[in-house]
Amino acid sequence: MNYVDLLKRYNLKVTPQRVAIVQELNDYGHLNIDQLYNKMVNKFPTISLATIYKNMNAMIEKLFIQEVKIPNEKSVYELSKEQHAHVVCEKCKKIEDVVLNTTALMSEAQSKSHFQINSSAFVFSGICSECSK
Repeated sequence: MNYVDLLKRYNLKVTPQRVAIVQELNDYGHLNIDQLYNKMVNKFPTISLATIYKNMNAMIEKLFIQEVKIPNEKSVYELSKEQHAHVVCEKCKKIEDVVLNTTALMSEAQSKSHFQINSSAFVFSGICSECSK
């Protein structure tokens, strides 16, 4: 994946910090701000948490990165991709993407609520196969 081209496609200024953020999210899938900061400070020892937040907010605003709100946990962030849900292990906190067809559920919610539904976010929790052994 060419991170520079990806940032340019979303009309984001290309900086070494942004390239590194995108690389970390691509490599790890889902990271909270603390995890991302710990990875970034290894590459950029003088980077501040404020710089991480500023860059993340700019990329979220462009719909380039998405915030995933995990109940009773810190939000995690991921690169934007096709519509999907998340499964979270209650024991080890592992997060995985699950591609689901949410069209019918969104249509039903729209019909019952009379809202114009634009997006959805689903997080399922349970115990992963490793923890259930």
